[in-house]
Amino acid sequence: MCSDESDIEAVAKVIHRGTYWAIGPEIEEFEQRIAKFIGRKYALTFNSGTSALHTLLLAHDIKGKEVIVPSFTFIATANAVILAGGKPVFAESEQDTFGLDANDVESRITKKTVAIMPIHYGGFPARDTEKLRDVTRKHNLLFLEDAAQSLGARINGKMVGTFGESAIFSFCQNKVLTTGEGGLLVTDSQLIYEKAKLLRSHGRVELAEDYFSSIKDNDYTQAGYNFRMPTMCAALGLAQLGKVGKIIDIRRKKGHYLTKQLSKIKQIEVPKELTGHFQVYQMYTIKLPTQSLRDGLQEYLSSKGVMSKVYFTPVHLKTIYTKQYGYKEGDLPNTEKLSLKVLNIPLYPNITKEEMDYMIRHIKKFLEKST
Repeated sequence: MCSDESDIEAVAKVIHRGTYWAIGPEIEEFEQRIAKFIGRKYALTFNSGTSALHTLLLAHDIKGKEVIVPSFTFIATANAVILAGGKPVFAESEQDTFGLDANDVESRITKKTVAIMPIHYGGFPARDTEKLRDVTRKHNLLFLEDAAQSLGARINGKMVGTFGESAIFSFCQNKVLTTGEGGLLVTDSQLIYEKAKLLRSHGRVELAEDYFSSIKDNDYTQAGYNFRMPTMCAALGLAQLGKVGKIIDIRRKKGHYLTKQLSKIKQIEVPKELTGHFQVYQMYTIKLPTQSLRDGLQEYLSSKGVMSKVYFTPVHLKTIYTKQYGYKEGDLPNTEKLSLKVLNIPLYPNITKEEMDYMIRHIKKFLEKST
């Protein structure tokens, strides 16, 4: 997270105001400004990226249908399909940006398929985004983007989150723009926007005055959820949005520094920047030749006080998917091999050159001993 006094002042202003903590003007302002930033007509804030994704799938009515998703992702991508009444169908991820592989996706389309939902991994636009969009058009399917990790990333100047019918973003603490916890749904469809708005807040028909400040009685037209973002989080989001360009620039510069240094080590494969793609470096993920070398490096870095993490292990091999959907090891060999080699190492706006050099030095030391 990148924070400064403007973030503290924005949140404190809401607290000191003493009113509109749950449904304040900052929420609508944040929605309008971020919709403009992304390039969408409509934006709706949520209390998490997961609830935004759940609502998106409900609004698009995928109940009883199949949605093709990656297994190389955070589990919410697939779980949200189940929560919305659909069936997740896993497809392979490509090796360049770890997004869905368009060729494999097309081979998994059935009569029950209603949507394809790729992720943009770690701030890197998915390599096959435009191919996947073409596949959805060819087969008359929905193209829904899980852009949770990649606010501000672009392909040939076009923002991720604008290629399909609708998309979501996440604002939890490790994202490029953070509200502590939070999410966003974006779309150009007024119908989807109105459906999502009802689902977000108990199926309540909103009046000109907000619910907590009005003496009037609201109508409720369907069952819904309490997925609203608190006003304080929206205020923080506005402060963050005001410096998001600076945050992205810092992340890119530090990502490029890591790449310059780590690309000198033959056992490491650094993140790939594709032509025409603009990356925001929400995460920095390296690949090692083998699982044993990856695991050894992770343990060694931990002993030196450097946190690292595997993003991601295959979702299709989690218990819920092996027991309820019959997935097993070997079903997605490319994804499974990829997950055995990746390691996410620290990259965040406030990381210092000294800290990066310390980490690089110990990575080199371990790998030199391992050859």
